[in-house]
Amino acid sequence: MAVKIRLRRLGAKKAPYYHVVVADSRFSRDGRFIEEIGKYNPLTNPATIEIDAEKANQWLANGAQPTETVRSILKKSGIVK
Repeated sequence: MAVKIRLRRLGAKKAPYYHVVVADSRFSRDGRFIEEIGKYNPLTNPATIEIDAEKANQWLANGAQPTETVRSILKKSGIVK
């Protein structure tokens, strides 16, 4: 099972709001997920990032692979170097 840390899109049309989730890579973007570890709102200035660092580090230590976007969000929030 390939586990990914990725964004799950919520919100209205042209007003995206994302949850950072841990999910099996075989499931769809907005489908089933294992655990929600944070929130990301790109529309605020600056973008709002709320991620549980402890859970994120635990999943990364267990081998979960973040997508490129999530990796950049984790770097901005100071969780990943």
